Amino acid sequence: MYEKLEIFRTAISLAQHAGTRQAVIAQNIANADTPDYRARQVTDFATYAAKDTQAAGVQKATRAGHLNGVQSAAKPEVDVIQSASHSPNGNGVSVEQEMVKAVEAKRHHDQALAVYKSSLNILRASIGRS
Repeated sequence: MYEKLEIFRTAISLAQHAGTRQAVIAQNIANADTPDYRARQVTDFATYAAKDTQAAGVQKATRAGHLNGVQSAAKPEVDVIQSASHSPNGNGVSVEQEMVKAVEAKRHHDQALAVYKSSLNILRASIGRS
């Protein structure tokens, strides 16, 4: 009954994706005044989740010495945004847009934690450990 708890895997993946996205957004904001810097973005969660579920059937190794395991787990891809720069120094970062993206990433992270906590509470109640 509890062999495949995909909801936990999905919640963890969403939290990792949101964390990576938040780091990239922070990097963009930190380089807002760097000449010729191009803003970066993380691929959307649907694309990341599709790659993660394709790799779900493959055994994963946590250390290089494990037998028959693949050590590289799927990570969100980071792309450079190719947009026309309206800044005199060629910088392509809009701090306002990055702040909106940061709020969205925080909301996704909070959502992932809420799903994880709720699922954990349901699991504990089902085994009689509430």
